[in-house]
Amino acid sequence: MADTGDTRDRLAWVDIAKGICILLVVMMHSVTGTGDAMGGEGFLHPVVAFAKPFRIPDFFLLSGLFMGRVIDRDWRLFSDRRVVHFAYFYLLWLVIQSAARYGKIVGDGGPAAFAAHLAHALIEPYSSLWFIYLLAVFSVVTKALRRVPGVVLLAAAALLQIADIRSDSTLIEEFCARYVFFVAGYLFAARIFPLADMARRHVGPALGGLALWAVLEGWLALTPAGNTAHPTLASLPLVSLALGAAGALAIVVAAALIGRTGGPAADAIRACGRRSIVIYLAFSLPMAATREILIRTGIIADIGAVSLIVMVVAVLVPLALEWLVRGTPLNILFVRPARCHLAPAHGLARLAVPAT
Repeated sequence: MADTGDTRDRLAWVDIAKGICILLVVMMHSVTGTGDAMGGEGFLHPVVAFAKPFRIPDFFLLSGLFMGRVIDRDWRLFSDRRVVHFAYFYLLWLVIQSAARYGKIVGDGGPAAFAAHLAHALIEPYSSLWFIYLLAVFSVVTKALRRVPGVVLLAAAALLQIADIRSDSTLIEEFCARYVFFVAGYLFAARIFPLADMARRHVGPALGGLALWAVLEGWLALTPAGNTAHPTLASLPLVSLALGAAGALAIVVAAALIGRTGGPAADAIRACGRRSIVIYLAFSLPMAATREILIRTGIIADIGAVSLIVMVVAVLVPLALEWLVRGTPLNILFVRPARCHLAPAHGLARLAVPAT
């Protein structure tokens, strides 16, 4: 993609950055699950470890970028775009994923145990769906606190992250660990977009900065800290905050450069980014099924190769499913029906982290 100055081309980096993030997330689940099941590590395990400090922080930073466009709208319209949108897909896929794992969830408890599981998932995010749950929570909290000075809000969120709060509640623990990155995306959007433009204009310095970051990131992420609570240097308090922020910005720069260069790889990553939550919603079931088949058959012994195949299938199956149901009644899997809107929908928007 040439640097033509077209606005849509210049903002392609947002989708590319989301594409990088969702691929890293699926890789993490595929690789760790396969490694645990096969009792070892493969060639993708170091990549997963390298990406751990910034993988989720960048996703939340990108999710906060467009918060400023809706935060001052009335609560009805705001809730439709930033709460009901995510709640619909969370609840729908909660039922789908839970039904697929019905036997493991209910044990001998039957329907009553399943109903209790669903009720508990309303207050405690279920499985990988916690990310979507937190997006709605972050949005509501940020709007409620919009009159708080930005520096105060950011400092408070940073303190929560540095405090390294551990809890049996995923909601509490992940909120404290991740909210700062969502807030940073919201507060610094006006500086992050120019950063991407600058990277496109100054390729040499941008590549040099990425190289320096990668070396430091790799050293900190792969060096043991000798602490069970903080297994690597990258996981230490303050260091994890700094690396999360630096890594998120590095992905912004990398995405801008990839978008500038263009080509089939950039188009593929961008396509994944535009459908990032389609992948996020549906990847876990084909991932688990593929892993189970490959391990049971034993046709491939290499952990890295199995992990890679599992990851590819986990990405492609949701995209294929979304394509197959497009324009059919089953498109409700990925497109929120008009009757589930609080405010009039100007057409049925494709599923994605809201850009408005």
